[in-house]
Amino acid sequence: MSVPGPSVSDSPARGTRLPRSARRAQLLGAAREVFVASGYHSASMDDIADRAGVSKPVLYQHFPGKLDLYLALLDQSIESLVAAVADALASTTDNKLRVTATTQAYYDFVADEGGAFRLIFESDLTSEPAVRERVDRVNQECAELVSEVIAEDAGLSDEQSHLLASGLIGMAQVSARYWVTTGQRVPEDEAVRLVAALSWRGISKFPRTGG
Repeated sequence: MSVPGPSVSDSPARGTRLPRSARRAQLLGAAREVFVASGYHSASMDDIADRAGVSKPVLYQHFPGKLDLYLALLDQSIESLVAAVADALASTTDNKLRVTATTQAYYDFVADEGGAFRLIFESDLTSEPAVRERVDRVNQECAELVSEVIAEDAGLSDEQSHLLASGLIGMAQVSARYWVTTGQRVPEDEAVRLVAALSWRGISKFPRTGG
C-alpha cells in the first residue's frame, strides 16, 4: 500500500542534504499532503516547498512544474493500487477468498491516511488529458487483472470477462469511497465482508470450468 508522506514535523530542516531518491520521496510526500488537502488548482509550488521544508529551486530541480509533480504523484498512487490488487489475486487460488482479498485491497487503499485515493478517483484535474489517461488506465489495469482470472476459471470470452471484472472492481471502489467519505461508520472488516459477499454471490454464478 502507499505510505503516508512526511508531515511538516517530519520534514528535514531546510537545507539538509538528502540523497536524490530520498529527496524525491520526501517531496512527493509533501506534495500529496498539499494536493489532497487543497486540490490541484488551489495548491501552489510555494505551498509544497514550504510543506517539504525546502526552497523552491530545490523543488524545481526534481519537478519542472506543478503538473509534472502531480503526474509523478498520480503514477505512484496508481502503481500502489495496481500492485495491491495483483497481490490480492495472487494470495490464494480460492476464488471466494480472492474476491474478499481484492475488496480488502480497495478498502485499505482508501483508508490510508495519506488520502492518495482522492488523487485518482476525486481529482479536480480530470480535464487534463494526461490525468484523464491515468485515471482511466488504473481502472483498466485493475479490471484486466481480475478479468484474466475470470476468463481462465469460468471459460468466458475476454470481452465477457472484462465486463464482469469492471463490475466487480467498480463495486469495490465505489463502496470503499462511500465508506470512507461517510465517516467509516461500519467497521472496515465488516464493510469488506458485506461487499465481498455481495460480489461473490454474483460472480459465483459463473462456476469454475478451466484450470
